[in-house]
Amino acid sequence: MLPPLLQQVAGYGYAVFTNGDYDLNLIGIRSKTRKANEFDDLMTCTYKEGGRWVTRYWPCTTDPGAYWLENPSRVSGTAILVPGQYRGAYRLDKHQGRYEALCQREGKVKVFRDSNKDKILDMDPDTVEEGFFGINIHRASSRRESPEVEKWSAGCQVIADPSDYAELILLAHTQIDKRGFKTFTYTLIEED
Repeated sequence: MLPPLLQQVAGYGYAVFTNGDYDLNLIGIRSKTRKANEFDDLMTCTYKEGGRWVTRYWPCTTDPGAYWLENPSRVSGTAILVPGQYRGAYRLDKHQGRYEALCQREGKVKVFRDSNKDKILDMDPDTVEEGFFGINIHRASSRRESPEVEKWSAGCQVIADPSDYAELILLAHTQIDKRGFKTFTYTLIEED
């Protein structure tokens, strides 16, 4: 039987990966509070290990930090990932050429564009763009858990604690080593 989180993802009509050990289901859960600048979301990874289901949860943000909301790097506005499933869109690579991350190199994603330069997360369907925007899954500080998002995310999915992040990257390597799958699917859902 599927774990409840995967049942929910399947209920949205998205794919879930159930074929053997370390076929990772990477799922972000966006908090309904939608406060800019807080690590108030969850990054999850559900997979089988020894034929039994395991789920890991880590605090993250699925939203850009206040700095980038107030100072967009594009005229069209700061990116906010649209909930959905992005099949095979990610692979291990270097985030900004510096450290290993799950990088959006293999497929397009959809983003809302928030251009009004305030700290309120605007998710207007009329602003949605689809493309390669570098919406990576990476960490905040390399040394300690970060209390605020600020510059850590301009639209990326960012894990607050470097030790949590290290666990995710180890799981990604394990999928590659054990399964041979070099791409990763990321599914973003909203908290019910």
